[in-house]
Amino acid sequence: MTEGRPRSGPRDRRSDVHQGAPAGGHDPYARDPYAPGPPDGHHDHAPRRRRRRRWPKVLGALLAALVLLIVGGYFYLDSRLKHEDVLADYPGRPADTPGTNWLIVGSDSREGLSRSDEKNLSTGHAAGRRTDSMMLLHYGSGGTSLVSLPRDSYLPIPGHGSNKLNAAFAFGGPKLLVQTVEQATGVHIDHYAEIGFGGFVGVVDAIGGVNICVKDAIKDPKAGLDLQPGCQNLDGKRALGYVRTRKFARADLERVEHQRQFFGALMKKATSPGVMLNPFASVPLAMNATSNFRVDNGDHLYDLVRMMWAMRGVTGGKGTTTTVPIGGTGSSPAAGSYITWNRTLAGQLFGALKQDQPIPAGAITK
Repeated sequence: MTEGRPRSGPRDRRSDVHQGAPAGGHDPYARDPYAPGPPDGHHDHAPRRRRRRRWPKVLGALLAALVLLIVGGYFYLDSRLKHEDVLADYPGRPADTPGTNWLIVGSDSREGLSRSDEKNLSTGHAAGRRTDSMMLLHYGSGGTSLVSLPRDSYLPIPGHGSNKLNAAFAFGGPKLLVQTVEQATGVHIDHYAEIGFGGFVGVVDAIGGVNICVKDAIKDPKAGLDLQPGCQNLDGKRALGYVRTRKFARADLERVEHQRQFFGALMKKATSPGVMLNPFASVPLAMNATSNFRVDNGDHLYDLVRMMWAMRGVTGGKGTTTTVPIGGTGSSPAAGSYITWNRTLAGQLFGALKQDQPIPAGAITK
């Protein structure tokens, strides 16, 4: 032991809390034992937790805004559809039949086209509107079917004797056309959709055209059409010529085949992810379709979407596509040249649709 050096003893921990504290003074880093502590149930990190709790509210607000945008957009688009009183009741109308039946009409209306547009599209100028194509779409538990109704079909037209089917539209518009179809087929029509020349072109161009495989060369100056064989993308102008031309040996009967082919390809592309998820295609498509489709007063946008999906499926091989079985041809002073239905086979076809059953193979034609 060294003399003069104090013996070391236990360290006074209280006096050595912070070596930097001045002797006999107050340690600026020491916590004041008399300072009030945090409120009960709270901790030093409460502000951070409060910030975290704001995220559910922000996310909820964003979701609410998105829902309002979608709902508002739906009602806006629905309001753009053109409505007309088409499906009116009348004495002797067929009772409601199982499944869902659409009468889909392509008219030759030039509404919205300028004289320059008419020249560019080779449509010519004509006031009013007439039927250029007619198809009966059926879907239900018995499957999906798309049946072409040739416009030259010779049928009884209520109040006008017998004439071509498209004359019913000329005599009394879509209401008389529906009545004529219902009386001839016994099928109750649930929905109606019609689109004119301008709307058709706009819808095709909105999705960047439609790919179609052409078997033989088609040249028709009246329709502004000059196509070579092979698969190719048709823009609105050429697509309109393709569904209008009758430059075939079987004239209207071959044209309705091309119409079913094209409308199926159109619906397939319009409902594809590449269009539906692309706002640069889906928005123009929605705007063009809703402003150019004419439907019954009771029809809405969701009905039209359901129709598009059904047509996509049936033309994609998940159903039956056919033309009403033809029985022969004829002519009259009032109607000119016309075609007649094979009543036996047509009866089997429409009888199956009325009962929501698959069409018999013997009643299916091209």
